[in-house]
Amino acid sequence: MTSINRSFFYCILPILLSIGTADISHAQHDTSSVVHIRAQDTLISRDTLRQVVPYAGQYDISDLFGDIFRPRRKADPTKRRSPITIMPNIAYNPTIGAQGGIKAVAGKVLGDQPNTTMSIAATSASITTKGIMVFYLSHNIFTPGNKWNLQGSVAAVHMVAPDAGIGMNMHAWTTEEERITANPDRNRYGSRYNSYIFNEKIYRQVADGLFLGAGVSFDMRRKIEEPQLVNGPTPPYLYSLKHGFDPKKYNSNGLLFNVQYMTRDHPNRAYKGIYTDVGVRMNQTWMGSSKNAVQLVTDFRKYFSLSPKHPDHILAFWYWGSYRLSGTLPYFDLPGTSKDTNVRTGRGYTIGYFKGISFAYSEVEYRFPIMESKFLSGVTFFNVQSASDEIGTKLFQRWQPGGGAGLRVLFNKATRTNLCLDYAFGKYGNRGFFLGLNEAF
Repeated sequence: MTSINRSFFYCILPILLSIGTADISHAQHDTSSVVHIRAQDTLISRDTLRQVVPYAGQYDISDLFGDIFRPRRKADPTKRRSPITIMPNIAYNPTIGAQGGIKAVAGKVLGDQPNTTMSIAATSASITTKGIMVFYLSHNIFTPGNKWNLQGSVAAVHMVAPDAGIGMNMHAWTTEEERITANPDRNRYGSRYNSYIFNEKIYRQVADGLFLGAGVSFDMRRKIEEPQLVNGPTPPYLYSLKHGFDPKKYNSNGLLFNVQYMTRDHPNRAYKGIYTDVGVRMNQTWMGSSKNAVQLVTDFRKYFSLSPKHPDHILAFWYWGSYRLSGTLPYFDLPGTSKDTNVRTGRGYTIGYFKGISFAYSEVEYRFPIMESKFLSGVTFFNVQSASDEIGTKLFQRWQPGGGAGLRVLFNKATRTNLCLDYAFGKYGNRGFFLGLNEAF
């Protein structure tokens, strides 16, 4: 390591120390996070003891700490990283403030068939400076040869939720209740509630990269509190009364049906390929749901590598949408900003800042290397989102933009895990710093 590089590393050392020194085999929090194991780029093959590691020559945070605290130890380029990790769980964004907690992640390839995807299990407990508390257990299990895939999680959350009404219509209301719900002045509201979540899906591989799945989901909200009700009605309160929901509690319990197709080369930081998931959720009163409702959810991601020499020079596209087909959803289950599985859409805004009866989101991100060792890289991104409402605005009729730029620090080269530091802007004074592990998509 050159003296210039060493000086730079010492400058960012306080940030890295706050993350921790443990080797990370996988660090995504959603149940769809998996690592694809291919014969040409892994050491996990049962009949292979030592091969050349595909990330040889790259430099990550573990290497940095080794250079600083164990400078005389020679690196072993064939050394495997531990598949089990206990690590700090930190994040920051304008919605949650600063998050601190602990996370445990484990990964294992089941059986000895080639091209079997690594199975992942994770658990975490965390608290934020804005009073949000989260505990979850999750798993994503692949049987040998990827014949079956089981995805599931259970979570308990105390949420402090900012809110800014429904839709993007600034002029079309006809009653005072519609004006409050549309919130044209973008007043900030806030709610608190407890959420208890259980979901389980089972997928069957029917062709290379193609999975069909079905499952169940139970999402129960309790002790919903709105301190601003003392000053008058709020958007959540008016919506709940209009559609017959109890403003203090409700359930969204239903059946899940999904089709998933993947050709991307990695889930954490893909260089090429696509990821597509199309799902239908059917909330059912016979399962304890407060109302019947049917949603169609689409998730499409495409990655283009722009350089054979530097495959991490990437142009990436993302489209996520949620469309109501029938029925009525509770207020806090309406699709909107950061309501995707990984809570990553809409950088530049707080969670749920825009929401609607149906919702669409699109983003483009340019990713580029900065250092030859891959320790530092950068991104720029731009996104737009659209929401329909109940007073005449159709989906795709109005759009709201956001965008920004960020740095990436290679956190674990074995799993392409990056520490992501972004600054993003939106409209209506929205802006902020976003810190987390792994790319937004």
